[in-house]
Amino acid sequence: MEESEEWGPHDAGAPYDLITMGRIGVDLYPLQTSVPLPQVTAFGKFLGGSATNVAVAAARLGRRTAVITRTGDDPFGTYLHEALRDFGVDDRWVTPVAGLPTPVTFCEVFPPDDFPLYFYRLPKAPDLEIDAHELDLDAIRATRIFWMTGTGLSEEPSRTATLAALAHRAGSGTTVFDLDWRPMFWRDAGCARPFYAEALRHATVAVGNLDEVEIATGERDPHAAARALLDAGVALAVVKQGPRGVLAVSATGESAEVPPLPVTVLNGLGAGDAFGGSLCHGLLAGWDLERIMRYANAAGAIVASRLECSSAMPTPAEVEDAVTAGAVR
Repeated sequence: MEESEEWGPHDAGAPYDLITMGRIGVDLYPLQTSVPLPQVTAFGKFLGGSATNVAVAAARLGRRTAVITRTGDDPFGTYLHEALRDFGVDDRWVTPVAGLPTPVTFCEVFPPDDFPLYFYRLPKAPDLEIDAHELDLDAIRATRIFWMTGTGLSEEPSRTATLAALAHRAGSGTTVFDLDWRPMFWRDAGCARPFYAEALRHATVAVGNLDEVEIATGERDPHAAARALLDAGVALAVVKQGPRGVLAVSATGESAEVPPLPVTVLNGLGAGDAFGGSLCHGLLAGWDLERIMRYANAAGAIVASRLECSSAMPTPAEVEDAVTAGAVR
């Protein structure tokens, strides 16, 4: 680590490096590739959910992390607590919701670029039952980075809780808005835009792919979208461009456009979460923008070469090896 302060994952009383807020669930991923879901006969069970995976990714890199979310009061919820602890992520703000099942997510794996997702979050996902009155606002304000998602804005009471956390944190540390556009969680894009705009006013960093930045800004061109995100209030805009790599532009004029690392893709679904955890790691370390983007790109590529998401998050040595090699070996 290139910093003067270092806190281990279990140091009581120290501020967290990262607190994330958003989705959690069980990923039931096929252990067979290029097989349609009706014909799959073997599945693996993994901790899942974008905000949760970001906390896992940063913890794997040595950061002290926690997640704010909710599960069902059921055996899958118990499994998620156990998995979080195994990964070194503080689960103190992961609480049960009576009467709602823990969500499960299935996918199909058709490398290199087709990974359909099937969310089972009905009648309602417990992570959308996060209540503003139950938030530890002091911890949210104190954490060095706070990470929230677009999905958290899709329904009440999670929407009010997310905006309350942002408002309480305003002006304190780094706040990342993962644009996280999931159309199945919204009636239409028009419903999302006012809440995205409000969140952007409180965030200091915005991260999204081309579809997500278009929802937030109306712009699909990466450079135009980055400018629009900066105009909306953030200090750093990160636009993920798929096979064209990633573009990052800061309000101070610093920019970096980094191509993707060569990799044989197995399952691309966790790559963005690995990118996010590594982005936070680089911001905490005070690295320059290009180094952060190269490191985060490498972490994402490593996870894309593996089947699972949370348990696939790379170690610092693995990321450094990929950065040095210029490819995932």
